[in-house]
Formats: sequence, C-alpha cells, structure tokens
Amino acid sequence: MHNKFRNIGLIFIGVIAGVLISLNFQAVADRATRTVLPIEELRAFTEVFGAIKANYVEPVEDKKLITEAINGMLTGLDPHSAYLDQEAFKELQVGTQGQFGGLGIEVGMEDGFVKVISPIEDTPAFKAGIKPGDLIVKLDETPVKGMTLTDAVKKMRGKPNTQITLTISRKSETAPIVVTLTRAIIRVQSVKSKLIEPGYVWVRVSQFQEATAENLVKQLDALFRAGQVKGLVLDLRNDPGGLLHGAVAVSSAFLPAKSLIVSTDGRAEDAKKKFFATPDDYARGSRGEDVLKSIPAAVKTVPMVVLVNGGSASASEIVAGALQDHKRATVIGTQSFGKGSVQTIMPLGNNTAIKLTTARYYTPSGRSIQALGITPDLIVEDPSDTAVATRVREADLQRHLENGKAKIEKAEPAAPRAKPAAPVANVAPGELKPPDFGGKDDFQLLQAVAFLKGEPVKGQSPTVAQTKPASSN
Repeated sequence: MHNKFRNIGLIFIGVIAGVLISLNFQAVADRATRTVLPIEELRAFTEVFGAIKANYVEPVEDKKLITEAINGMLTGLDPHSAYLDQEAFKELQVGTQGQFGGLGIEVGMEDGFVKVISPIEDTPAFKAGIKPGDLIVKLDETPVKGMTLTDAVKKMRGKPNTQITLTISRKSETAPIVVTLTRAIIRVQSVKSKLIEPGYVWVRVSQFQEATAENLVKQLDALFRAGQVKGLVLDLRNDPGGLLHGAVAVSSAFLPAKSLIVSTDGRAEDAKKKFFATPDDYARGSRGEDVLKSIPAAVKTVPMVVLVNGGSASASEIVAGALQDHKRATVIGTQSFGKGSVQTIMPLGNNTAIKLTTARYYTPSGRSIQALGITPDLIVEDPSDTAVATRVREADLQRHLENGKAKIEKAEPAAPRAKPAAPVANVAPGELKPPDFGGKDDFQLLQAVAFLKGEPVKGQSPTVAQTKPASSN
C-alpha cells in the first residue's frame, strides 16, 4: 500500500510541476526561486491525495480534490485572496457593471462564519436592516460553520424573487435574529446627490463602478448649475469600495490635474505603481475619453467635507486619504475599515481565475491604509449607529495582511461570542431599520454642514481640534 501511495505521489508531483509550468506561474513568482519546486512538500501533498483517493468513505473526483486544494492555498493567505470558479468569475465581471443577482452584502470570513462588512445601499439586505459586523451563522437550515466563503456567497445568491432565510448573531442582541430576504437583481445606483439647504450639497458614492465617474460628473454639473454652492459633503460611509480607477477618477474630480492619488507597492515590478489625476489613470472603461472634462471648475475649490465610518473600505479609503493628504477636504466621522490591499484577478483556463493579493495601497503622503484605515480629522460618532461597538474591521479578520509600515497596537481579545440561544427573534424585512444616509435626522451629515458653515460641531472628539473648512487655492 505504501508503494502504491508512493507511485501515485511521484506521478502527481510530475503532474503538478507540469501544471505550474503550463499556467506560467513562474512569471509571477520570485525570480530567484521560481524554478525550485518544494519536492518534500509536494510529496506530502500527493500522499494525502493518494490516501483520500484510496481510503475515503466515498469516491471523490480528482477535480474536486484539486479545486479544494487551490481553495485552501488561497484562503489560507488572507481574507481577500480566493479561487473563482466559472460562476464566481462571471459574477465578479458582471458585478463591476453595477448589476448582479443576490442580496447585496459585502462579506468576509471570520472564525468560520460569514461577517458582514457592509450592506450595499438600496438592496434587500440594506432595506432589511442588516448591519456591518453582523455574523451570519445559518443560511436557511444549513449552518455556515465549515463552509468556504465562496460556497456561502453562492448559497446567498440565486434567481430573483426566490427567498433565503438568514440567521444572524448580533452582539447587541441576546437572541439570534432570523430574517427572510427575497433575492433580487441588484442594480446599484452608485452616485446620489441632493441640495441639503441653499448653498450646501450632498453627494453620496455607495460603490465604485465603471460608470461612477460619469454619473458623478452629471450630478455635480446639475448641482452647480442650480445655484452657488458654498459647501459640499462627499459621503463615503458604508462604501465597501470597488474599482481602483473609479476611486482615482472621483479623487481627480476634486483635485488639481496631475496630483498623486494613490500608489501601490508589492513584490512584482508591475505591482509598484503610482496613479495620478490624469485621464490615462482614470479613463479605463470609458473608451479612453476624459470623463471629467466637463466638470464645473468650482468643484475643484469649493469647501468640502468627506464623511467616513467603519464601513468605508478599499476604494473609498483611497479617495478619503487622497483628499485628506492634499488638504483638499476635512474628513469627518469614525475610523474607516482599513482594507488597503490590492487584489489582482489572474484568469486561468476554463473561464476560472484566482483573486490574489499582490500589493498594498499607500496614500499620497506614503501612509499605508492596510489594517489601519483613515483616521478622520474630526471624530464624530453617529449616536443612532447601533453597530459601532461590534463593527468588524480589517484588523479584526483572521490572517489579515499586516500594515507594512505602521505598528498597530493589538486590541484586547473580544469576549467569546455566546452561542445562539432560544428564543429566536423572527424579524420581517424592514423591521430592522437601515441607516438613513442623507436624511433629515442624519447626525453626522448635519455636523458636516455645521462645520462647513463655521458653526460648532456636536459630538466631536474633545482630543481633536476643529479647523477651518478645507479648500484648494
């Protein structure tokens, strides 16, 4: 039997080596070690493979074993690297266009459960009151514990008008929350805007997509044509991110031409890049046209506030960091999520791909966003945000990539989460209230407007000095 495993192992090492070569993995590996295969580790891997094939209680297809091995390699690296099968790869491509099927939740994995990073605005999950930091413990009758993130996402997605029941553990609640949601085609309106009061406008970006910059220009043009604008609030709260060039474009809308927006740094040469406020760096997806060419000139100088919170992640942190470093805007709110790593989509054969973390983002001044986030100039908590105490951030995720520059103080470990206990609170969609961003009772927005008007800001941290509204000269 041992010889049988050994023969299988030797054959499989050859197969693995051939696969590595055929997929050109050497092209992205370290030049110094790319031709050296870890023979002993591959031998152990193939012995396990052979043992499963020969002894597992039921027959297992080779394809399943190889796919699960790839999954394990990637998910063991960090929370954002993943293997994308045909369905997941297709959904990723469709999702960047602003339309996809499902519930509308940006999620990550923690302790074997699905954790909500941020619900996407105007989706079934958002309208049902799902909050950042919620822990999804069961999908219909299936426990999430033991699922991969990809499998959990697959189960949450499905045909429009079909239902799924989520069992949610929320630290502020004594009993699990059970809510039944109806899947829908998610059409994300990534830019919203309105006149808050004469002279003061609110622009919200809920996600960075292909058409975000174009929609931003149209709405800014309409707002500035309607009358004099004395102050502008750019709302990035609960914005989970999206496309890098969308973040570069939104930043460029408010900054002088050729300003440095963000830089990336990784091991490979093509991971070391700088992105500037130039059409070459933000025009992707718009046929090479300068989507910002018709933006009103006053947009570059109007006094400005950026609102962020713990649900502001990735691309939204790039925008907030760029405007803060260039002293173009005052950032108000709470510490952002801290997702400052770059994921590169590397297509494989058969319409599959891997999503691999390849670099870290840095703000124009050289600050790493990763596992730290953007610290607001003025800390202003939202008293209506019940998820503040339990909100999950990048630094809370297992195997998160370290900052790379800043030393991050480790927080005291949280108390163990209590096991779900009866009774279970069954909640109808809509009973859990979503945040009313831009509403008349939006506390942080009201404070942002007060700041722009030079009035006292309520609820701000006493350790942070108030400054004058920022604008460029």
